[in-house]
Amino acid sequence: MKFGGTSVEDANAFRRVAEIVESHKDAKPLVVVSAMSKVTDALVNCVKLASEGKPEEAFQSLAQHFDRHRTVARTLLNSEADADFEVKLAITAKLIADLLKQVAKRERSLLMLQDAILSFGERLSSRLLAHVLSAHGLEGKYVDSRRCVVTDEDYGRAVPIMSDTKEHTVEEVAPILKNNQVPVMGGFIASSLSGNTTTLGRGGSDYSAALIGAALNAREIQIWTDVTGVLTCDPRVVKKAKTVPRLSYEEAAELAYFGSKVLHPKTIQPAVSQNIPVRICNSRQPEEYGTLVCAETECTERTVKAIAHKTNVTIVNITSLRMLGAFGFMHAIFEIFNRHRTVVDLVTTSEVSVSVSLDDTSRLDAIVEELKRISAVTVENKRAMVCIVGEGLKTTPGIAARVFSAVSGINVSLISQGASKLNLTFVIDQEQAAEAVTRLHTALFESDEIVNQKEVLETKAEVLM
Repeated sequence: MKFGGTSVEDANAFRRVAEIVESHKDAKPLVVVSAMSKVTDALVNCVKLASEGKPEEAFQSLAQHFDRHRTVARTLLNSEADADFEVKLAITAKLIADLLKQVAKRERSLLMLQDAILSFGERLSSRLLAHVLSAHGLEGKYVDSRRCVVTDEDYGRAVPIMSDTKEHTVEEVAPILKNNQVPVMGGFIASSLSGNTTTLGRGGSDYSAALIGAALNAREIQIWTDVTGVLTCDPRVVKKAKTVPRLSYEEAAELAYFGSKVLHPKTIQPAVSQNIPVRICNSRQPEEYGTLVCAETECTERTVKAIAHKTNVTIVNITSLRMLGAFGFMHAIFEIFNRHRTVVDLVTTSEVSVSVSLDDTSRLDAIVEELKRISAVTVENKRAMVCIVGEGLKTTPGIAARVFSAVSGINVSLISQGASKLNLTFVIDQEQAAEAVTRLHTALFESDEIVNQKEVLETKAEVLM
């Protein structure tokens, strides 16, 4: 059971989590928790301030977030547990202050120090939640995630080593479960083989839960968030967005990768490897079914299951006449992205050009410099990617026509369909993203045509009965 930052944002939220976990106590739950909402952002900002030579100011900026933890402890814990947590909080504060001084002095790698500092968000929330569970009659047991999840040393986006992770997780967690205790561990954080603290990248708590679930061969991995499952589109854009009851692993992976905020893009892979269902639930409405992600899905009369989108996409256009009929030119292009460990999302090609979309532009300048040695390069910023997902999309006639009819008048710069049987993706100016998604949702989920089709199907079913 993984709980996100908004699920542990204050005392009431912690209380709800404890009640949810208690309702599942017979299933031997293991809990993975994110940092309290806004804490990771605050930690990132304090590292930035320290790197600018302001370690004291950086530390002071965290005071309000330490107080938020204290408020939860004083509200929900007895005096003994509260005192114990206060000691841990004081130790944490001192460790963070020392690390911020090291950041200011550049004593060690900035990325290494940042991972160490960011880890305290989850380390505090998981310790606190273990106490809260115990206060609700469960025996919560804090587990340091760094003793379970093992990674390489690519700080900021470390890659898990699954064999070591499984071995360490079973060793650490199995005895706790056997004693009918509830293990509570922070998501997002891990350690390298050499013992240094690492992180899995922002939003990595989902990934942590999937890694731990796969290591223990869990019956189900539950992602508890602040929305009821995967929705037909972003509810902040379209208020009529509805929950999708069931998705295949492939559909969920596509939606996560192309912008759905409910699941971390890497969450699905560990679950697939062990064929473990993933359920997305709402911690504020625990009685709702949510969305079940599993090996098989159900087809609907719409074919399309959901619309995902993401903004701040960058397009890199690579053009060279040397590409015409040349052997190995594409390899040379993508080897540059590979060397800089930068993921390419979307690729379109012509005889003499390649266009790719990037989400991560942290190493873009170096990439462009290398690309310019073999081709002409242009970069387009502030683009948005819109992705239509559904099983059978490729084999259902008329879907593309309906999609592009809905967005007529909006300039589409890149289109990709065919690489996946369940994905149609295109790129537009990010200022028009909300309008495009709204129009698509109306056409694909709210149109009279769909309602009429459903009424016809229901009528046929009644006749057959």
